[in-house]
Amino acid sequence: MIAIRELREIVEFEHVLALFEDIWHFGPDGRPVTVELMRALSHAGNYVVGAFDDGRLVGGSVAFLAADATLHSHVTGAAIGRGIGFALKLHQREWALERGLKRVTWTYDPLVRRNAHFNLAKLGARPREYLPAFYGVMDDAINQGDESDRLLTVWTLSAPHVKARVRREPPAGRVPTGAVVVLEDEDGRPAVRPDDGETVLVAVPEDIEASRRSDPGAAKAWRHAMRDVLGGLLAEGRTVTGFHRKKYYIVEKRTLEAA
Repeated sequence: MIAIRELREIVEFEHVLALFEDIWHFGPDGRPVTVELMRALSHAGNYVVGAFDDGRLVGGSVAFLAADATLHSHVTGAAIGRGIGFALKLHQREWALERGLKRVTWTYDPLVRRNAHFNLAKLGARPREYLPAFYGVMDDAINQGDESDRLLTVWTLSAPHVKARVRREPPAGRVPTGAVVVLEDEDGRPAVRPDDGETVLVAVPEDIEASRRSDPGAAKAWRHAMRDVLGGLLAEGRTVTGFHRKKYYIVEKRTLEAA
């Protein structure tokens, strides 16, 4: 049974930072958070929690209060494949709702399939803005010097589709007939196609982290193709409404309110 609680002590923050180091293997100047910052955020009433399995730290999350009744989730890390990330998000949602907050935001790399599936299909969050090179060039072991493009993603906590995801109900509906693929994976490389549909599909590479190690040229090509295609669609005012078959962003000509 996973137990999640807020953290208050320096030694607890040290354990969270060590966990994050084990996950990302940050470079000397690449830590997204420090022990001192976690201490300050916690003391000021922000969200700093740990997830424990039989007393052992297996996940952590750091978030801070933002404008317009929003909690911004800065960094969350957990052991993969055990439901810890989902449990942390549910705890984060309840924490925010108890304080009258309406939404949680965070950023993630649009090229990582598992994160896109988790954020959109499992949680019901929705990307709102494409942010090129948001953190500059990353030097941790996972990002391997890649430019840090991110999607700013909004989790509207009381939206009907979010409540359904919290109840673990599967996403409703199917991709509309006639959806057009505008970015496809062809033998590990991006292929951009003409955009002529009301609903379009944008592919995500199978394993961008492996590509960064084995074929940096392909990884760079994916970065720029995603920036041009998905970034361009969002800049036009289109809306990402889901993630299809664990591979494609679904992008529609719809208003943000309708999504």
